[in-house]
Amino acid sequence: MRRKTLGWILGGVVGVVLVALVWFLLQAYPLGGEGRLVRVTVHPGDSLSAIAGELHHAGVIASPFAFRLDLLLGAPTVYPGTYQFHQRSSFAVVKGVLGAPVITITPGLTLHEVALQVASREGATYADHFVADATALAATSPFHPSGSLEGLIGAGQYRITPQLGPRQLLAEMIAAFNAQAAALGLDSSTTRAGLDAYQLITAASIVDKEGYYPRNMPKVARVIFNRLARGGPLQMDATVLYALGMDGGTVTHAMLKTKSPYNTYLVNGLTPTPICTVSSDALRAVLDPPPGPWLYFTVVNRSGTEAFATTFAQQLANERIAAANGVR
Repeated sequence: MRRKTLGWILGGVVGVVLVALVWFLLQAYPLGGEGRLVRVTVHPGDSLSAIAGELHHAGVIASPFAFRLDLLLGAPTVYPGTYQFHQRSSFAVVKGVLGAPVITITPGLTLHEVALQVASREGATYADHFVADATALAATSPFHPSGSLEGLIGAGQYRITPQLGPRQLLAEMIAAFNAQAAALGLDSSTTRAGLDAYQLITAASIVDKEGYYPRNMPKVARVIFNRLARGGPLQMDATVLYALGMDGGTVTHAMLKTKSPYNTYLVNGLTPTPICTVSSDALRAVLDPPPGPWLYFTVVNRSGTEAFATTFAQQLANERIAAANGVR
């Protein structure tokens, strides 16, 4: 009798385990195929339990409890932001989206530097397609670039999910920049001081590299406009460095002789394209620069403060201050 009772108990336990396992598998791999696309926002400080609840509310998963159990086998690192899922997704797909590699594009990065980030995350083949698609998609920008998306992708974080190809990633970056520009009142018909929208973006990219800190950028923009109005070369070191594929550093006299359309010591006017990803601060600076007669500027202390001058004599005086402060 005891053996029968024990057998019933064991049989009951096995039955419960099997039912629980089947239930869990149906939650992890739902039947009926994926549903429509929905967006779920992860806020700073959200716990995995809170995220599971949001996924359930959006119809991405049926059981937050089952999803939390699955996370015990390995939980992805989740960053704040908005994620896109199909309803009735498998747990593996959901975790793949939440844990997708993130690349951070900051103002001042060139398209080449962005491609290197992509390569470090997704490999050389993905990055090669990214570079090729960057040329192919240039014509889709409303700012009519000359065959390059340099300066026309938005700064920010991008998640490279398994479903996101290079072309789709670039489309997101282009859309992000277009939204950034629109928020500042910049569109394809905008003009300032005789410059069209694309030239304004080009000027803003130089402002980003030369001003570096937002506090310097408005006056740097005014210097650029004043030099363009005066005619002759802009003489911006950042453009020479771009021509040489360099990011920062001291520009030597030999570098100034570099033959390139991007060398604004040898070629008058703006560069043919922007020279980096552009910040909202730099765009705002070129759209509304302060009035002033400045033609020169230089960094005068280690905190990055720039002094502005109207005459070359004043510029030399500022350079002496910079030298005394150990900047030059």
